Amino acid sequence: MFIIFLLIGISVTVAGCFLGAFLWAVRSGQYDDDYTPAVRMLFENEPGKAAANKPVKSEPAKA
Repeated sequence: MFIIFLLIGISVTVAGCFLGAFLWAVRSGQYDDDYTPAVRMLFENEPGKAAANKPVKSEPAKA
């Protein structure tokens, strides 16, 4: 019977730790913007970095 009370106590402690971590994440702003990360790959690169990432097109040689 003692082991049941011990396991219940441990599980309540672990659940309390997870609840505390969740509340800390909510208060620190981890869940403020849940839309932008999902569509970030669809946006263009920043203007300063876009020119550096584009390959240079060479002109064909004229005969």
